[in-house]
Amino acid sequence: MDHSEEVVAVRKNGDGDIVELQLTSGRVVDYKTAQSMVKNNEIAGLNVFKGRDHDEHLRSNADGRTDNNLDNLPTF
Repeated sequence: MDHSEEVVAVRKNGDGDIVELQLTSGRVVDYKTAQSMVKNNEIAGLNVFKGRDHDEHLRSNADGRTDNNLDNLPTF
């Protein structure tokens, strides 16, 4: 049985960077916590990748849709 959550909304800072994510349970986690949760298969539909800046980032799994991309989710 899959107990992982999904991201339903995001909070962005003044630069438009995602700083917090709201999960289906209503729980709000910061970006770094969300990265750890994705690595532990606690959040579905996302993956962690290393960017050109050598930092780790979150992104939605490629599924041909754009409405569920993190940047396109509602804000809270």
